[in-house]
Amino acid sequence: MDNEDDDPIIHELDVFLAKSLSEKLYLFQYPVRPASMTYDGVPHLSARIKPKLQKVEIDLAINTVSPNYCRSKGEQIALNVDGTCSDDTSTYSTKLMDKQTFSSIQAASNTSRYAAAIYRKGEIHVTPLQGILQLRPNFAYLDKADTKYREREAANDAGDSSQDEGEEDVKQVTVRFSRPESEQAKQRRVQSYEFLQKKQAEESWVHLHYCGVKDSRSEHERQYLLCQNPGMTENTELIKSPSEYLQMLMPPSVEEEAEKPVAPSNVLSMAQLRTLPLADQIKILMKNVKVIPFANLMGLMAAGTESIAVLRCIQQVAMLVQGNWVVKSDVLYPKESSSPHSGVSAEVLCRGRDFVMWKFTQDRWVVRKEVAAVTKLCQEDVKDFLDHMATPRINQGWEFMLPYNEDFMKKHPDVVQRQNMLWKGIQSKLEKVFNLSKEDLMPKRTDGSTAAPSMVIPGDQVLNIAKVKAKENQARLEKDLQKKKELSKQASSTTIVADIHIKEEPMSEDESMDTSAYDSLKNGMVNGSHVDENSLESMNGPGNKGDKESVAKELKEFVVSTFKRQYVLTMSELKRLFNLHLASLPPGHILFSGISDKMLQETVLNSGCKQILVPFPPQSTATPEEQKVFALWTCGDTYDKERQALLELFSKGHRLRRNMIQARLSQEFGESLSKQQLDKVLKDCCVCYGAMWYLKGTVQT
Repeated sequence: MDNEDDDPIIHELDVFLAKSLSEKLYLFQYPVRPASMTYDGVPHLSARIKPKLQKVEIDLAINTVSPNYCRSKGEQIALNVDGTCSDDTSTYSTKLMDKQTFSSIQAASNTSRYAAAIYRKGEIHVTPLQGILQLRPNFAYLDKADTKYREREAANDAGDSSQDEGEEDVKQVTVRFSRPESEQAKQRRVQSYEFLQKKQAEESWVHLHYCGVKDSRSEHERQYLLCQNPGMTENTELIKSPSEYLQMLMPPSVEEEAEKPVAPSNVLSMAQLRTLPLADQIKILMKNVKVIPFANLMGLMAAGTESIAVLRCIQQVAMLVQGNWVVKSDVLYPKESSSPHSGVSAEVLCRGRDFVMWKFTQDRWVVRKEVAAVTKLCQEDVKDFLDHMATPRINQGWEFMLPYNEDFMKKHPDVVQRQNMLWKGIQSKLEKVFNLSKEDLMPKRTDGSTAAPSMVIPGDQVLNIAKVKAKENQARLEKDLQKKKELSKQASSTTIVADIHIKEEPMSEDESMDTSAYDSLKNGMVNGSHVDENSLESMNGPGNKGDKESVAKELKEFVVSTFKRQYVLTMSELKRLFNLHLASLPPGHILFSGISDKMLQETVLNSGCKQILVPFPPQSTATPEEQKVFALWTCGDTYDKERQALLELFSKGHRLRRNMIQARLSQEFGESLSKQQLDKVLKDCCVCYGAMWYLKGTVQT
């Protein structure tokens, strides 16, 4: 968080909830009209609303004397809609299209998270919205004109036909009895356009009186957007955490399932998916992707999801194959399902697919005919299994679609061991079901012979692994050689004669080497050698006084320059920065002679720094090194006193609010403390997280 920009709170406002218009306030949007072209100056002829359906219609006048208005076209439209007769049902009483109607649709079915706010005299008054409506032009007059045309055509056809009025046609009547409506049929009927139209027609219109923006009645109604009794409201301090407060402000969208059609099972929305429990998220993802590396799966999870929780859930719905996760067969084929090709049961399909997965744990390649011969399933079913996890290669068979994931196998050996035990159990079950012989259990060589079961890795990965191991071996040999030279040099420069025996042992290929200098510092090792903090002087040799002084001088220069940039550092962060500093030095530099934790800490205390005893809470996850906090006490600038007063405040608590810090410092320094000075010392020593201020390195995110 040292690299994040400071974002201090500069002003606080009181927020009031106004409820006078909470059930009557609507937000109108005009998506087909630019924001610069409002309808405020257009005469509003009438308005009506259906409150239950939240349906609004507004009639706006059209300027018929405008040079942009085509009068002949307006007369033609009015004639098509109303005909030649004029009565109360006519749409255009002036025989001219002189108005247009705007109809609304709901922009959001759930408006519980939306509100209108008004700012007045340093206060914000918020009123919840009853609905958000989008108004668009209504072309119902075209439907009316079309209906008129059809009525005229039907009347002409009826006049031309000659029928004997005396005769009565005898028609056959077929009586049908409707069967009970199923639940799916009922849902389709409820979601149909005809049903929605009928439902809208049942509610009657409520006519409204329109008032302009500058009308006195509008100004009177706008006063209700303010809280009527702000002094009577309860003023309590918010004790919620930032995440809980954000959840209250933006609750997850919950819509009624009956109002929206059921989406296909293969359509996923990440926003909806992340509202589900973690186990359900992973199960749905694996059913869709079939095969995925663990790193890619973590990338699909929400920010902050722990890898341990994902590992626990993924093992319930997937199996490890060549370091990648493949969805389990019983997840794809539940008990009630069957094959769409052959009609065999889900149990048979799961056995066949498990055999294919097990084959890929033994080899990179699988031949479809061999799988079909063992499982006795049709070619289409076997092809479905292979499509889930492999790619066909000409004249070679089916290759597992993902490369061998060695990185996951190294990082999670406990998971690999557990999965190997599960595969052994599956293998024994497959042996009994399919009567597998020893030859069937052995992977095939390219010449047709069998080989011992092993994980086959692609050639390019084998080459990369060999290169990495060669570099590790070379680095280890160079390190051992450097250690021998340093010990020989120290032995020759001391007045005490000592025999140094160095035993060289052959190094196996499976041995791994930790080349991290930071880890070496944590474990009390420097440059591969164990360092005794109490006897560092004896290791360097009593006759090596000049070298010790040079080391102390170099180390002090590093500490001073680092604290002048950072001001506050924990022991763990200081070690990390020292590690980076060592990496930038040339080989053979004097600081490579060995620096212990104690020596580093003593240098810090001798460089004008003090240890700040920050009282961490008992449930804190900070390590002992993270709880050791050091600060530059005297920098030599004009902010030393303010910085020291700030650091002393953190001896009472590990986090503080800005208003508390400002009050304490103002009490000590009076009006001489400006906002710029407070911002300066806070930025030097602290970081802000969740409206609280912490010393650098002590915040637990």
